[in-house]
Amino acid sequence: MNKKVILVGHFGVGKTSVVQQFVYSKFSEKYLTTIGVKIDKKLVKFDGYQMTLLIWDIAGETEQNSVSKSYKLGSHGIIYVFDLTRPSTYENLEGQIEYLKTLLPNAPIQILGNKKDLISEEEFNSVKESITLPFKATSAKTGEHVEEAFIDLAKAML
Repeated sequence: MNKKVILVGHFGVGKTSVVQQFVYSKFSEKYLTTIGVKIDKKLVKFDGYQMTLLIWDIAGETEQNSVSKSYKLGSHGIIYVFDLTRPSTYENLEGQIEYLKTLLPNAPIQILGNKKDLISEEEFNSVKESITLPFKATSAKTGEHVEEAFIDLAKAML
């Protein structure tokens, strides 16, 4: 079974790095801007199920309503990525998630606070207190919680 997953969020939050870590177990320090959309796929196995994730890495935008709806339509799941080190990427998190839920009401959403490896525990706790929605703290660099996020989303898409 194939499922389309979109990765969305501000530019520079690490969406492409999260995908590279999940699909290829790779991380690069080089920053490459995504133009339009890049599509990868990966077969995941869990609880006796097999699912092919078609992962659409969509170019970053400050506001989700700036991103072409055509990229998002037909999505079965959403991964929203923000940068734990840049408050501007999560200040309007609730509004961004609400917009995505309106656009794709049946698509489960995983929210990832990326770049956990770049902040102290104290800084992380401060960020956690300022965000009301549940999220996973990830690091595309170390791989922390990256695979878990995709597997949890796959389970929610069954």
